[in-house]
Amino acid sequence: MKIIDTQKMPKPNGHYSQCIEHNGILYLSGQLPIDIETKSIPESIEEQTKLVFKNAETILKEAGSNKNKILQVRIYFSSIDLWDKVDKEYSQFFQAHKPVRCIVPTRELHYGSLIEVEITAIS
Repeated sequence: MKIIDTQKMPKPNGHYSQCIEHNGILYLSGQLPIDIETKSIPESIEEQTKLVFKNAETILKEAGSNKNKILQVRIYFSSIDLWDKVDKEYSQFFQAHKPVRCIVPTRELHYGSLIEVEITAIS
């Protein structure tokens, strides 16, 4: 097991690793829509969705991988009513690649975020 941690990756806000590699598989912690530099959270679900995938893509790149090597995505969002908007941004991000996916409607997410994404990928 190897913890992946670089200066370009978002810093954890607690006692956890952003990414661990084990036997060629990358496990990314849940990504909230927090801008790496400003620490701000966009208001709209569209911008939050773009940002969580941008942050995840940064982590994957730092781990020597990319979005086309993503195997599974778990998406948590604060209301099932956000489904269509999230799915639209998701499909624009992935294009032809279609990892397996699980959608988990929930109530509140940390810092008032509307979305959190957890990813498993090949290194």
